[in-house]
Amino acid sequence: MLIPLTRETFQELIPAVATAAQYKYIWGKPPDFLRRMLISAVTVVFVLIVYNFAGSDVAPLVLITGLISGLYWLWGPVLWASLRNAECRKYQYCGFWQGRVLDVYITDEVTSQEETVNQKGQLVIVDNLEPRINLEVGDKTGFTTTLRAPLRKDHQGIVPGQAALMLIMSNQEDLGRIVKVSDIYIPSRDVWVSDYPYLRRDLFVEMSQQIKKGRKKYRDRTHQSRDVKRRSPADY
Repeated sequence: MLIPLTRETFQELIPAVATAAQYKYIWGKPPDFLRRMLISAVTVVFVLIVYNFAGSDVAPLVLITGLISGLYWLWGPVLWASLRNAECRKYQYCGFWQGRVLDVYITDEVTSQEETVNQKGQLVIVDNLEPRINLEVGDKTGFTTTLRAPLRKDHQGIVPGQAALMLIMSNQEDLGRIVKVSDIYIPSRDVWVSDYPYLRRDLFVEMSQQIKKGRKKYRDRTHQSRDVKRRSPADY
């Protein structure tokens, strides 16, 4: 099932400014925080060097620049998350997609490398591996896609055959060519599979429930209409 959505709905589901979940994701682990702190410190030092050469004439500009640079560790995640959102929002059209889980399997992905010395004094490169869930979904039209994301405990209940919901993006009005997909929602398990939380999940779940109710009402009306047509004049 594929239902086109309005541009307004698209922009509500993927906002221009980072959400709390997106900010938390970009905030990352302690090494990511330390990296931003280092960038902030280096930038502040550079601004002070410029101030010493330029003099007091640029003091207000230096003060503002220094404050902004010094707080990069805090506002940086907002910037990078908003840029990721902009990558999705550049597509002109989107749609609500519902299909099925076709396959689920686990792989290991190299996330980083470390250099160490073994007992013989030789330099050894150690790969840090992270388990990833590979979720393949598809529908009756033949469309399939695979999403790879970090493995979590609540992914254990995902099995082939379950309904899968997501947002698809395209530059064609008829959504004939899908160029990007969002995170995937498994309603039967109330579980999300994603590498990055593109969607405002509360709004997406609410919308999916409204669509489900609308389809149920349509089926009920269709069944009632068929029952009326099947009756003979003598039944009235």
